[in-house]
Amino acid sequence: MSAESRPPLRVVLCWHMHQPEYREPLAGHYQLPWTYLHAIKDYVDMAAHLEEVPAARAVVNFTPTLLEQLDDYAAQLEGFLERGEAIRDPLLNALASPVPPCDPEGRLELIRACLRANQGRMIDPHPPFRRLAELGRWLLENPHQVVYIGDRFFTDLVVWYHIAWMGETVRAREEWLQQLIARGGEFTIHDRSLMLQCILRLISGIAGRYRALAEAGRVELSVTPYAHPILPLLLDMESARQAVPDLPLPEVVHYPGGEARARWHIQRGIEVFERHFGMRPEGCWPAEGGVCDHTLALLSEAGFRWAATGAAVLHNSLRAAGEADRPACLHRSWQVGELPLRCFFRDDGLSDLIGFTYSDWNADDAVANLIHHLEQIDQACEEGEAPVVSIILDGENAWEYYPHNGYFFLHALYSRLAEHPRIRLTTFSAVLQEAGETGRLSRLVAGSWVYGTFTTWIGHADKNRAWCMLAEGKRAADLVLEGLPEGDERREAIERQLAICEGSDWFWWFG
Repeated sequence: MSAESRPPLRVVLCWHMHQPEYREPLAGHYQLPWTYLHAIKDYVDMAAHLEEVPAARAVVNFTPTLLEQLDDYAAQLEGFLERGEAIRDPLLNALASPVPPCDPEGRLELIRACLRANQGRMIDPHPPFRRLAELGRWLLENPHQVVYIGDRFFTDLVVWYHIAWMGETVRAREEWLQQLIARGGEFTIHDRSLMLQCILRLISGIAGRYRALAEAGRVELSVTPYAHPILPLLLDMESARQAVPDLPLPEVVHYPGGEARARWHIQRGIEVFERHFGMRPEGCWPAEGGVCDHTLALLSEAGFRWAATGAAVLHNSLRAAGEADRPACLHRSWQVGELPLRCFFRDDGLSDLIGFTYSDWNADDAVANLIHHLEQIDQACEEGEAPVVSIILDGENAWEYYPHNGYFFLHALYSRLAEHPRIRLTTFSAVLQEAGETGRLSRLVAGSWVYGTFTTWIGHADKNRAWCMLAEGKRAADLVLEGLPEGDERREAIERQLAICEGSDWFWWFG
């Protein structure tokens, strides 16, 4: 079939935006600053790229814990700027405070915090910041000397750290920020006030910018269940053995009330999404692409039209069905059983090129290489095929490894894909409205986008012990909840904190 008579190759760029809950539950103090730092660097830049290329299309997936923390940061900054209320993030508070910490350990901790940035991409491009960072590292090696360093060093260090974390589009648009960069140091309390006001504007505007893009039909917004739990493990830990039959499991094989908790995360996730974006999500990226038959059934029951996961899940499922030799079929939607919901599977090769390889390439060369791969997929299509290529990766962590926060790469990516005669950027929901072959699976082998298994979150002795501890905590919470009436604020607090503990992120780091 000639290229002229074939429909263009449909490509979906899906960006997953996630931060786990970093607040401790009692006073709400933040343990790590990544939510607001990625907000001012990545979430604003990613919106700006889509705004700047009208023909660009993408799916942007938000986790509810991220959205709620953005709200909290905006409220904190507003409270500080308007009423002088305390800021509960130590790093952001250091930017706002008239003076740096007085005690040596507080000063050393501030230095440590302000060195958590990519050396080559975020520190070295700014000579004043590089010099401050060099002195900071020397002080960490010689901590007894920190008492002899004046306040100016700490003030300039914390301002430069935030300059480095500002999005490329922010630095290009904010004249006052360009003036700070040109001055290089000796920053005043007024400079820091301007920076705090800017951070407030950026954070408070994120949801509205993506909502406007969605309402204009240029972006599809999707959601992850509330606290980013691995739903199949909440439902049945035995599901981890579908892909790895000999995997060691916790002594507690069934999480207490797992299905009810899975439903809670799904429903609460939808509620948070609707509150922020004013619409109901049609699609879901389950946490880490973690899926099983039961998970898909619950998502379909909740009204989702599509879900997505990794290619290894598809390959494992085809192998289990005795169809391992089936021709290449990754680039289409799939139906599992009789569920109306459709599944899309991540093209791991193309997604990982963006996530891990292209950061060291020239931006134009990288985009040309990606287009070459897409053209090969297009040319391999047979008559009657209408494939869709799913490129799925997180939308925040890759860009600090790219020059200029990925600005030139992302601009070229959207522009050149949008103008390519044989490629059409689209969204998953739009694909479902069009004609195209749907694959059929009788069942899914449970797994995630990471190797097609759950071994990142279960199977190691430390991870398994964590599941047992979580189950113990769940039983204790159940005993307390039994004595609390519906609507009691304590019930809400307990259920939310339990949900945070059920999130996947903690298990990632164990073992």
